Amino acid sequence: MSMDFIKERLTVYGQLMRIDKPIGTLLLLWPTLWALWIASAGQPDWQLLLIFSLGTFLMRSAGCVINDFADRHIDMHVARTKQRPFARGAVSGKEALLLAAALAVLSLLLILPLNRLTLLLSLPAVFLAASYPFTKRFFPLPQAYLGLAFGFGIPMAFAAVTGDVPLLAWLLFLAKALWTIGYDTAYAMTDKPDDLKIGIRTSAITFGDHDVRAVMLCHAAFIALMTGIGHSLDLGWPYYLSLLLSVLLIGRQYLDIRHRDRALCFKAFLDNNRVGAVIFAGLVLAYALR
Repeated sequence: MSMDFIKERLTVYGQLMRIDKPIGTLLLLWPTLWALWIASAGQPDWQLLLIFSLGTFLMRSAGCVINDFADRHIDMHVARTKQRPFARGAVSGKEALLLAAALAVLSLLLILPLNRLTLLLSLPAVFLAASYPFTKRFFPLPQAYLGLAFGFGIPMAFAAVTGDVPLLAWLLFLAKALWTIGYDTAYAMTDKPDDLKIGIRTSAITFGDHDVRAVMLCHAAFIALMTGIGHSLDLGWPYYLSLLLSVLLIGRQYLDIRHRDRALCFKAFLDNNRVGAVIFAGLVLAYALR
């Protein structure tokens, strides 16, 4: 095999894994970091930080590969995805499945040193991540399913730190799920005209004319839960300031999505990275000032 061929395959595999589009990894990583900080009372083990950060990247990458495999006959009909590897015939199904399996195995190897509960929780996490792409064929709210898949780093983080998954962890998991439904519905709004043509199910379609209202209600419930979590942990002013800034950022997203402009809806989705980062900064500072 020539070096040019190897470089070309690596480029295609990188596109399948969305290495050039880290937003998905970041939206997965922020809540996992929140969980690690809360579970460790602001003093997370650096090895756990490394394991969960790398694991988040690997599992998100595997999920993207499975998603493209599931949508291999659909992406060519959607304006935003018609240049993806499957859509342009640059990769085979066998290659994609082998790549996804390799990424999943690497993720498993990462968490093998952790406790039994963390390993057990990885099983539903893998199942949800692998099955999510297929829910768009029949489930009216696949974004809710994605919320579950995207949130499993939270109970796993608590299990790794404390050996237990308390009620607080599940409340954080629920908050993350609601946040995911909110921002991924905004994301789905960008593809709504194409999805209607090809028969894909999304929350943006299911909510119909109430899609904008549904997005904002999910965000409001997310902020309410995060406020309650902060109160139960007796977190200080930096955390509540971060929630206030998050409300302002989410308010800006409303201005972007209210007219359902496809480009602005996608921008609103991307801007949730700032929400995750701001809340993380608030958590870190709140624990540092204790």
